[in-house]
Amino acid sequence: MQNTSGKTQKFILKLFPEIMIKGSSAKRQMVGQLYNNLLNILERITPNIKVRKFSDKIEVVSPVEVLPEVRRRLLDTSGIEQILEAIQFDDMDTLDKIKVKVGELVIDSLEGKTFVVRAKRSGKHEFSSVEMEQTVGGYLLAHSSAKAVDLKNAEITVRMELIQNQLNLITTKYKGLSGFPIGTQGDILSLMSGGFDSTVASYLTMKRGIKTHFVFFNLGGNAHEIGVKQVALYLWSKFGSSHKVKFISVPFDDVLEEIFRSTPPSYMGVTLKRLMLKASGNIAESMEIDALLTGESVAQVSSQTLRNLAIIDKASDMLILRPLSTMNKPEIMSIANDIGTRHFAEAMPEYCGVISQNPITHGSFKRMEKVAKQFNYDVLDKAVQDAKSIYVHDVVDDVANLKAVEVIQDLKEKKYTVIDIRAEDETIETSCETINIPFHRLKSEFSKLPQDKEYLLYCEKGIMSQLHAQYLRDEYKCENVRVYRPKN
Repeated sequence: MQNTSGKTQKFILKLFPEIMIKGSSAKRQMVGQLYNNLLNILERITPNIKVRKFSDKIEVVSPVEVLPEVRRRLLDTSGIEQILEAIQFDDMDTLDKIKVKVGELVIDSLEGKTFVVRAKRSGKHEFSSVEMEQTVGGYLLAHSSAKAVDLKNAEITVRMELIQNQLNLITTKYKGLSGFPIGTQGDILSLMSGGFDSTVASYLTMKRGIKTHFVFFNLGGNAHEIGVKQVALYLWSKFGSSHKVKFISVPFDDVLEEIFRSTPPSYMGVTLKRLMLKASGNIAESMEIDALLTGESVAQVSSQTLRNLAIIDKASDMLILRPLSTMNKPEIMSIANDIGTRHFAEAMPEYCGVISQNPITHGSFKRMEKVAKQFNYDVLDKAVQDAKSIYVHDVVDDVANLKAVEVIQDLKEKKYTVIDIRAEDETIETSCETINIPFHRLKSEFSKLPQDKEYLLYCEKGIMSQLHAQYLRDEYKCENVRVYRPKN
């Protein structure tokens, strides 16, 4: 059943049930916030969209030429439980008018099918909702080629809402995002790596009505930063564009170097997480944000056992939310697929898991305390001081400027020197000169190499080598760095 009645389309937005059970003051505030969010989002499409709020719903009237974009925006806005597309008719003050008007629109669609009429009514009328259903149903059965009325398993449901003398004929029903409107539950700072876990965690807090900012700890240079900015921009554009949020980038390569200098290998992963948490807490306090968000899931990796998470949490007094804590990886990946972040995550390197050799799974609080004292926290303080903050909606230019570095697959030409950027004890065998410089040492070591040679960076999946090659090109303005990716 399509709307062919005019040049506008009406949407009736049913509110998330948890909003409806709040006290009158809280409910009024949440409905008002959702109304303001929709105004901010929809006015970017066209100023000709009308939004009206009521105590139990919001109505949107949109020009049909922007209908797909409006529908998509409504489906991605938290606080909405159900979206009803409706055709509106006024002056429907009698059952005779109602049945004829409904008949004009639906009779042709009933041929050979069973149907049922469902009506809701508010206001003062001389008839009940049941009488509406019976009258309209009888009229449709008598004037169409419908098979029969079926109250339980009908093929077609004709839905109506009568508000005083305004009739809304529901043409389509969609499941909304649910949750609370963004802006009603405060702010949070999400530790964003760009992988599956951090992106899904950020989506879940946005869906719950929390204004979600992003902090990124840069271990892979400009290309890595742009990749994470890209997924942050996507999440904000799709689910959170009613509010301005910030993206904070913290240069963490020197911190990583200090970890390698001061920390036993088995405690490196836990130490890195502790330092990220400590830095995030300092940044959150400066932004007057009360909580941090991580994508950690219990037992997913060595640093995420309960003991290690407890050790990590000792690094900050800030409230830490972990919405994925009891989810398994397939569940997380399924959500990432549904919300559209999976292809970002698949191309994102995971640095945290590659710096530990034989990582501890059940750390010692006393040992961690001793290890922590060996770290030079001036390095961490400087990283936080050097952090750069921009609004997420301003990262478009950075994303557009990313250019992929050339990939070499054939080493027939002997002119290349291959740099294996994996751990110290890993070096690929090739027909060319091959050296090993772990990724965390590239910044300090590459400038010492002869710059009249052609270098190819190698890693197992080709992602980190692409990011670090981009970083070296940006940092040293050199064109002699490419990526080596052997043919399978």
